[in-house]
Amino acid sequence: MRSMRANASTALSLLLGLFVLYTSAFGSLDALVQRSTFLALVVVLGLLRYPLGAESRWRPVGIAVDATMASVAVGTCAWIAWHTDEIMNTLPTAGAMEMAMAVGLVLVILELSRRAIGLIFPTMVACGLLYALFGNWIPGRLGHRGFDLNFVTETLLLGDIGIWGSLLGVAATIIAVFSLFGSFLLHTGGGSTFMDLALRVSGRSVGGAAKIATVASGLFGMVSGSAVGNVATTGSFTIPLMKRLGYPAPLAGAVEAVASTGGQLAPPIMGAAAFIMAEIIGVDYVTIAMGALLPAVLFYFGAFATVHVVAKEQKLGHVPDDQIPSWLSILQFSRLAPIVCSLSGLAIGIARGNSLQTAAFYGIVGAVAGLLMGRWGKGDQAVDPASRQDASMLRKLHAAVDEGANGLVVVGILLAGAQILVSMINLTGIGITMSSMIVGDGQSHLLWIGLVVALVCMVMGMGIPTTAAYVLVAATLAPALIKVGVSPLASHMFVFYFATLSVITPPVCVGVFVAAGIAGVGWGQVARHAVMLGAVTYVIPFLFLLYPGMLRPGLTGAFGESVISGLVFVGGFAFLFGGARVSPSRWLDRSLFLGVALLAVYPSHLALAVAATTLVALMWIRARQGRGAGHTDVTVDPTRSLPSERS
Repeated sequence: MRSMRANASTALSLLLGLFVLYTSAFGSLDALVQRSTFLALVVVLGLLRYPLGAESRWRPVGIAVDATMASVAVGTCAWIAWHTDEIMNTLPTAGAMEMAMAVGLVLVILELSRRAIGLIFPTMVACGLLYALFGNWIPGRLGHRGFDLNFVTETLLLGDIGIWGSLLGVAATIIAVFSLFGSFLLHTGGGSTFMDLALRVSGRSVGGAAKIATVASGLFGMVSGSAVGNVATTGSFTIPLMKRLGYPAPLAGAVEAVASTGGQLAPPIMGAAAFIMAEIIGVDYVTIAMGALLPAVLFYFGAFATVHVVAKEQKLGHVPDDQIPSWLSILQFSRLAPIVCSLSGLAIGIARGNSLQTAAFYGIVGAVAGLLMGRWGKGDQAVDPASRQDASMLRKLHAAVDEGANGLVVVGILLAGAQILVSMINLTGIGITMSSMIVGDGQSHLLWIGLVVALVCMVMGMGIPTTAAYVLVAATLAPALIKVGVSPLASHMFVFYFATLSVITPPVCVGVFVAAGIAGVGWGQVARHAVMLGAVTYVIPFLFLLYPGMLRPGLTGAFGESVISGLVFVGGFAFLFGGARVSPSRWLDRSLFLGVALLAVYPSHLALAVAATTLVALMWIRARQGRGAGHTDVTVDPTRSLPSERS
């Protein structure tokens, strides 16, 4: 039974991948047809990947339940695709059959999201539905007139603002093909090359293992956009490496968790939430990516600088020279060809003015072409027979499609559920109400409103994936910032950052949980170190409010000022939370570096000049003191491989 399910899952993964590739290359289908077909494939694949009662005695009952859920989902999606013209042109009213289909499909989405994501997110969606149906029973400003089941059904099922809204549309097009793009890039050689590049760039320096984690997670994150996935992938190598070098296990887990979180904040992909942001505020994705560039640089500079200071102060070791791969081995044609060809294909598609999904399709074609070119480029140096090379290449391509499709299950179900919740938020007007309450209580004071929004973002985002957290808080809280004069881009980027930080913020911090499991230590200790290492990231979003030019790169004074302010602030925080010492008094040291950080973000040229001068002076004093790290060597297995590449 397990092999039958595995074969069916493999076949459906291939079908979903082909559907995404075909519509990316030749253009999307009609909106409702594209979205309903995508959702049907995702639901059935999800039921195969997350079966009810697997390996239990009551699995036959689970099979019956799963078969019923699949029938409901496929039947409803097929009905929507067949009646798309009628739905879009006549706006039909909901009868008993339509209400039954809506209830059935919503229940399928909630149950599947429970299996794939956890209980918190579907509970929030269910609360949104109950609020729409029974909000008239709530007194005060949070109450509303209430909506009956017929109207809610028409909103959810019979139009393109409910389940079939823009979030599912983005998932079925741009996010779907970029998920495959990242998977193809990693499985055609990018994964091992990125790890070796991180070893080469960072391994020799003090605290090299932590810096390897930072660099590798950044490289992986720029193409995968998944914090938890980054922790699981790169952390299986970097966390044990750090522990062997003498890093305390909690610190090792925290370094990986924080570094992996930045993957969702760094261009070019930034995770699904960035594509949704572009859709919500009505700008092209390139604008989002360019705006995120400087904050991402500051994030990784802060993480890199903090681990450097920690390594110096705690005298942590580095990777020995004989265990670091040479540039010659890294820069082999066979290893670089898939990366160069895939990124070139993506760039060519964008330069030609193609849609983002078509450009990503070119990138996938480039990755496959680069893999073939790399194989041919080996020539007589190839050791394996051609048949074994063919089998190896097919396994890589199969693994790329399989992993990409598996990621689409979570993203598709997640965004279908998020679309339900957002449609209920818009229907009831709770987002506008909450924004008005926040602005009113904050008396229009920008930083106070930002602090309230940040706290609510992190609380609402705990325990749910970043994409869902962003969608939820963007619908309810971003308008509060826009109301007090913050640009839509800065408002949504602010919310996006704090939604992302929920991955490492206690008490529900999924990225920390995964890192703690790999490190073999309690999650609370890892979380404490993660908050310390990622402290700079909690302040960077406030720079969006104080220095709006930070999100508009260019040769302007505003952008230059934001660069200097950001670098000085990050440097001050790195020394502060890294425990740097420049005097006999720890409290004096902390006060000096905290003062530098605060002056750096204060909107005054004089304060910024004082902060920069003070930081340079403190760095000079520290360098004169000659605080160095001891050297501890570790043996790195040269035959290592990442989990995603062992197939």
